Amino acid sequence: MVAAMIEAITWAGLLVGMYLKYISGTTEMGVWIFGRLHGAAFLAYIAACWMSAQRLQWSWSDLLLAGLAAFPPLVTVPLEISFRRRGLLSASRLVSAP
Repeated sequence: MVAAMIEAITWAGLLVGMYLKYISGTTEMGVWIFGRLHGAAFLAYIAACWMSAQRLQWSWSDLLLAGLAAFPPLVTVPLEISFRRRGLLSASRLVSAP
């Protein structure tokens, strides 16, 4: 949940930064800061999805859905809630690391 939440928050920050830069024309600082933060958060989220898919035996379609959820703003958190409800994040699905 942490990776999904951080990815969503940095996405929101980047959207605000883009508004400030391109619409209001007040500052570029938001894009500069949140662009870097969101880039790192995106990569961390994708890595977390990959590791989760390996350890929790997700199907390829679930992994693809999790990866695609990072592109539209703020979709990672609802997806994670859905995965929890479906049991895809349950400790009972864990397999030992190779």
